[in-house]
Amino acid sequence: MKLSVIIVNYNVRYFLEQCLLSVQKAMQGIEMEVCVVDNSSVDGSVAMLAEKFPWVRLIANKENTGFSKANNQAMRLAAGEYMLLLNPDTVVQEDTFREVIRFMDQHPEAGGLGVKMVDGKGVFLPESKRGLPTPEVAFYKIFGLSRLFPHSPRFARYHLGHLDNDQTHEIEILSGAFMLMRKRALDQVGLLDEAFFMYGEDVDLSWRIIQGGWKNYYFPDTRIIHYKGESTKKGSLNYVYVFYQAMVIFAKKHFSERHALWFSFFIHLAIWLRASVAILYRFLKAILLPTLDVAFTLSSIWILKNIYSNYQNIPYDNKLVLITFSAASVVWVISSILSAAYDKPLKPIRAVKSVIIGSIIILVLYSLLPENLRFSRALILGGSAVALIVFFLNRIAINLATTGKTGLWRREFMQIAVVGYEEETQRVKTILDQIASNNRSLIKVSPGHEVPDGFVGSLPQLSEIVRVHAIDQVIFCARDVPSTDIIGAMSTMDSRDLEFKIAPPESLYIIGSNSIETSGDIFMLDVNSVSRIQNRRTKRLLDVLVSLLSILLFPVLALFIRRPLSMIANAVSVTSGKKSWVGFCTSGPNDRSVSLPAVRPGVLHPLSHIPANFRTAEHIQKLNIVYAKDYRLRNDLWILWKGFRSLGN
Repeated sequence: MKLSVIIVNYNVRYFLEQCLLSVQKAMQGIEMEVCVVDNSSVDGSVAMLAEKFPWVRLIANKENTGFSKANNQAMRLAAGEYMLLLNPDTVVQEDTFREVIRFMDQHPEAGGLGVKMVDGKGVFLPESKRGLPTPEVAFYKIFGLSRLFPHSPRFARYHLGHLDNDQTHEIEILSGAFMLMRKRALDQVGLLDEAFFMYGEDVDLSWRIIQGGWKNYYFPDTRIIHYKGESTKKGSLNYVYVFYQAMVIFAKKHFSERHALWFSFFIHLAIWLRASVAILYRFLKAILLPTLDVAFTLSSIWILKNIYSNYQNIPYDNKLVLITFSAASVVWVISSILSAAYDKPLKPIRAVKSVIIGSIIILVLYSLLPENLRFSRALILGGSAVALIVFFLNRIAINLATTGKTGLWRREFMQIAVVGYEEETQRVKTILDQIASNNRSLIKVSPGHEVPDGFVGSLPQLSEIVRVHAIDQVIFCARDVPSTDIIGAMSTMDSRDLEFKIAPPESLYIIGSNSIETSGDIFMLDVNSVSRIQNRRTKRLLDVLVSLLSILLFPVLALFIRRPLSMIANAVSVTSGKKSWVGFCTSGPNDRSVSLPAVRPGVLHPLSHIPANFRTAEHIQKLNIVYAKDYRLRNDLWILWKGFRSLGN
């Protein structure tokens, strides 16, 4: 047995399937085995493996044992001359296994090997090659010197920034996402240290391989995609804490006591500094635009008040005006938050809508004030006009400063290029028709050099096609386009405003992006998914309002609700966040193979008005998908209206 590939999976079924499809292509002509260790996933991963990849050896753990322990389980059973630890959120090229085996065969001194990795947008991942995180190296990284001097042999040693990304190099630390090791080296130095639960185990084993007299190499002649998870994003507080704590374990194990103490000191200092900076940055970032909106609005209204007062010769109580418009500004800001006027991308039209809604609320509240507090309806209307202009111009200014675009003419539809032959492009079109609304335009690109009728060009012309047609998203049909060509196209194109996705053959989903956390379900295009921040916020607000109304109006509602006391219990559960008034249908037959966004269990659902014995699995699945992928507040209101008498379910 030449190669044993080991993949540890935890609730990333769709990424795992795509990974195994790429592995299946790459293993042709190689004597090898593939083992998947599932750490008690609940997303149907095990069933998917049994159905689609029966040739894979499966170890199904009953609990999440961690990365190190799970890999060791498989390595103890593996028979390959080489062991490859491979993340499930990866895609390998067709030549990957053949090329790395060739290199290892030619370099008997090599104990371990890593390859060139790119993320979901084709951008090189610096963790493809790393140096040993000594106290000095850790200090330079923690305090930002490695970022200031990214190519310095001294300051950028953590990611070996001085080494050419396209040349083979001897390195110290391999990445656990793709970690190829010689079995003889592992027999000598041992397997992964199970004291590391999630991070640091690759650093520890890589260093032990070197200490055992072997060499580790960075090999860029083949590439893989590594989507990476939210938990591994470098700005994440969770990453900072868990990863750096793993580094402390490594330091205590491999450094002298004195160096380990210094290392531990820097690590804990880094955790506090990074956490403090991250919290402060997020806070300032969150309040920047609302602060600008309020500051410019109040300043402009104050100028308007003085001009109007002098022109009409009407004295105003400055304190009353300040209090009134400060309160009005709060209403405009809250209205903007609920209307997604602060969500990215910043759309000036959302600001206009939110200020209009807020102004209507302010006018209603103003009309309810005592006569002695109503100083000028004209000034209220003028202030609303000022707020509208300020909110509108602020977003244009920020868009121009950050993207060079005003945001006024941003298209509401997507231009999608599908790279594949006729059969697969039609299949992708069918998927898009099912999971997306009509806010898209689709063009077809041939994978080969020939351009059939109905296709705009070929894969070698993709960069020009993207530019000419202003493409927003490129979908590669994995059956027709080799992984090598997919990764090559992604790596050579300007991907700042471009998304890449892959449509695996014979699958009902399209996968891709920078994040494993946000791209593992069937709603790849995310048209208006219920999981969007704006929609989650709207849904939560509706839940709380309905709960309050159900409690306040209980004496009246009790006459109509089937189980009124249960309605109160539901209202408490919804208010506390345990439930939602509207969720997915989970009763009756259902296809559990369909992955849906996380939504709190619902009191009602899209099929509440249909008796359980009349609900078919197909009907349940279809309506759940429609509800999840195209969320609308009016849909929840309609479901609440139709299921009104069942609020006590």
